[in-house]
Amino acid sequence: MSSERASDRPADDRPGGAGPSGTGPGGTPDGGGRARAERALLADLLAAAGPDRPTLCAGWTTHDLAAHLVTRERSPLAGPGLVIPALHGITERAERSTGQSHPFTELVELFRNGPAWWNPARLRRFDDATNVAEFYVHHADVDRAVPGFTPRALDPVSRERIWSGLRLLARAGYRSTDAEVVAERTDTGARRVLRRGKSTVVIAGPPEELLLHAFGRRSVAQVELSGDPAAIASL
Repeated sequence: MSSERASDRPADDRPGGAGPSGTGPGGTPDGGGRARAERALLADLLAAAGPDRPTLCAGWTTHDLAAHLVTRERSPLAGPGLVIPALHGITERAERSTGQSHPFTELVELFRNGPAWWNPARLRRFDDATNVAEFYVHHADVDRAVPGFTPRALDPVSRERIWSGLRLLARAGYRSTDAEVVAERTDTGARRVLRRGKSTVVIAGPPEELLLHAFGRRSVAQVELSGDPAAIASL
């Protein structure tokens, strides 16, 4: 499943230490793309977790998540089903096949090595535009499935990228409510309307936590909601 479709259900925080290969302190990019740094963090987390750890994606283990990540980037037939619900069955079959035909350690290394040659995500700009949010959410799917997790903050550039695209990223997450949904950054105070509607709900938090809430990880997103109680209940 794509991160948008995963239902709501620890790791490499190391704020002062060296990050994985290709990253600087805390896993921030060191001369490479932001998505590349997020990929390394997620691959390291999966490898450390092993194949059987539960995730926030309902019914998925870390093995299932790794199979999804590899299929998403290496199976051309699976792509349309990530965004077109009627074709999702094709994607699910491809993910099952990928998971059954590769051991977990191989899946992790395939993901770590990046997308297939034909995938436009091999281009750094496209990779950063499409995968920073995706990989951050899936890192949380593993990291925050364990009680007592410590939220992992994003580097400033990735945080701004997510904020600038949050309206588009959040479109699917709030389509079932008729409330007006407003995101408020707790680090800067900036606001952005994510959905027009009737009674207003304000969701306050850092951009990465607002992203997790929009993507359905509402039991673990570190945000505060205010506004009309009925509107809040409709989210």
